[in-house]
Amino acid sequence: MKLYLASGNAHKVRELQALAVETSPGVVIESARAVGGMPVVVEDTGSFAGNARKKAQALHDLLPPDGWALADDSGICVDALDGAPGVDSAYFAGPQGDDGANLQKLVRVLRGIPADKRGAHYVCVLVLISPGGEEFLFRGECHGRLLDEPVGSGGFGYDPLFVPDGFDRTFGLLSEKIKQANSHRARAWQAVAEWLRQRGD
Repeated sequence: MKLYLASGNAHKVRELQALAVETSPGVVIESARAVGGMPVVVEDTGSFAGNARKKAQALHDLLPPDGWALADDSGICVDALDGAPGVDSAYFAGPQGDDGANLQKLVRVLRGIPADKRGAHYVCVLVLISPGGEEFLFRGECHGRLLDEPVGSGGFGYDPLFVPDGFDRTFGLLSEKIKQANSHRARAWQAVAEWLRQRGD
């Protein structure tokens, strides 16, 4: 079974490929580059599910007859910011989508917020569209807290600031193996993998 990921983010492609190898040996995840690249999609629905669905639909139109479209929309929801940046996580610091600038902006806006008010959670919604156009939605969350300053260079996005529940180090320091078992994207993919097992794929 071949899934084409509706993303130009190389980190997401690698992460999902690794998850598929671990849990779903019969599944191959291809980048949108394999079919000419990801079309431009304006992520304006206001929800993770809506944005993921929009991206999956855009890629689905380009796929071979047996191709499945897989789209991810994800972000970090900060308690002290009433859930922001949320669906705007990739563009928190502006339309250029700069991970480093986004991270530094979050550090700045949270400056002075005490440790007990720095709760946050990552959300990932995965949408699968079958060759026949059926849609399936899966969601994963990872709860934790945010440090005052980034620590570690692993992961991407807000990972160097985020300490998941049950750990004392950020995703920027934790190993890929630990992240693959605990991240929001890993949990969403686990739901996909279970669904695929039930289907017999």
